[in-house]
Formats: sequence, structure tokens, C-alpha cells
Amino acid sequence: MTLNQLRYFCTASRCHSITRAAQELYVTQPTVSVSIRDLEIELGISLFYRKGNQLVLTEEGESLYEKATYILQYCDELQADYSSIARIKPPLRIGIPPMLSCVFFPELLDAFLEAHPNIPVILEEYGSVRACNLVQNDSLDLALVNMEQYNIDKFNKAVLANDQIMFCVSKEHPLSNRETVTTKEMSKESLIMFNADSVQNQILKNRFESDGYTPHVIMRSSQIYTTLQFLNQNQYGCFLYSSMIKKFPNIIGIPLDPPIRVAIGMVWKKGKYINNDMQKFLNFAEKYYKEHSLVS
Repeated sequence: MTLNQLRYFCTASRCHSITRAAQELYVTQPTVSVSIRDLEIELGISLFYRKGNQLVLTEEGESLYEKATYILQYCDELQADYSSIARIKPPLRIGIPPMLSCVFFPELLDAFLEAHPNIPVILEEYGSVRACNLVQNDSLDLALVNMEQYNIDKFNKAVLANDQIMFCVSKEHPLSNRETVTTKEMSKESLIMFNADSVQNQILKNRFESDGYTPHVIMRSSQIYTTLQFLNQNQYGCFLYSSMIKKFPNIIGIPLDPPIRVAIGMVWKKGKYINNDMQKFLNFAEKYYKEHSLVS
């Protein structure tokens, strides 16, 4: 078994085609076919079956694909770590949702860069749902997400903090003196919700539907400060995490009845090789939030 055989196999698996794999690898089609056939003979298993014009992995093929992907990523990272050519480190690509980027992440990132100034980091802002998809296709190394989404078990994960969703209004809003608020009461208010790729959006949608109410949504946004400008008009409400409230002294956060509690954490692709920089960031983030609790 060679690395080239594994690379040809993984590419054909991803492309669902020997022809497209050969084009992507800049080799001939017979080269890929023979390589995969030799791999099947060596291992004594069938890796693919055909469904129409597409290659589909067998159960054994799926198992090998997961392991082979890890091996290839490990070898690529190993080469980058020790190659004299790779003097410039590739950046750590981290996805962060808009709502978490303004309160959850800045202090952590500043502290990490102070402790590890030689580790480059690139941040990309996406909702939790989109960020997880980008982790899965290797466009991101890590993502900071609301972990209350249905497919979270597809990823490796580390919970960093626990929080809860609050109904937020200005201090002059008629509901500002309430200790808790129900979906019935919130359904009568003009609400600002986050975009469809927000896990929080789906959680709230499910809560309203299960209680038999429809929220009156006047705007969907990914911009915290746009949302706050609407709240300043004293007639709108939105939903933020309790840890965010102290950052915005002009708004009131009211717990939902019953409360909606959420976990915030980091996710990364299963089977992905974790290089030294990525491991340092994960270790640092877990330690940081143990020492700097978000919710007082």
C-alpha cells in the first residue's frame, strides 16, 4: 500500500468518478483504475460499487476512506512541519458566528495571540450551521458554534461554556420590568431574529411552534449593532445570550419561561489530523474559559 494509492482512492471517493479523479490529479484514467484495483487486491475487499454513472463506497470502502483521509492529512502536515520550504505557517482558519464574535471571542483571541504570537489566525464570520458545513468540507479548521444543533455528533467537539437565551428589550420597553417572559407574550411583540444559518434562530422557531404561537418577525439580521439600534426605539425585542447583556448597558435581558439553555464550544472534523497549532489553540481555549467564566 502506498500513499499514492490512498490519494487516488480518496480522490475517486470524493469525486464519485475515476475520470474526474484522474483530471483532478493530472494523471491518466488507467493509472487511477489500476491503483485502486491493486489496493482492493492487496486488502482483499471491494471498495466501490456502481450506481448509475457514479462510484459509491462500500461499507469497507467508507471505513478505509475515513482512515486514509486521516493518514494523508497527517502526512501533509508532517511535511509542512519539517519542510525547509514551509517557513511561513499556514494560518489557523476559525469560523465564528456574528453573535458570538462580539463578546465570546475577542478576549480569547487577544490572549491567545499574546501567548502564541507566531501562530497566525484567520477569522471568518458565519452562522453556526454554515460554519459546521465549512468545517466538514475542510474550508475551516475549527468553528466556534452554538452546539445545540441536530448534527453536532458528526464532529469532534469541546464544550467551552454554558449560557442561556434571553429576550432583550430597551429599558423603556413595556416588558422591561418582567422577571421572565413566555412565548405567548413574545409573540405579540415586534421581533428581530438572526439569519437562517443561526442555530439560535432554529431553536426559537421550534419553541414558538411547540407552544402554538407564531413570532411577529419584522427583520432578520446578522448584525448585532443594527439590531441594537432598533431596540433603542423602545418597541422591538431580540434574542441574545445572557453573557452578552453586560456588554450593552442600555438593554435589559429577560429569561424565557421555561429557560432555553445552550452550550457554546469548538468543533472540528472527525478524522482530521490535529497539528501543533490547532492543538495549542484548543488547549488554550478550554483553559481560558475555565478561568474566565462568561456568565457571572
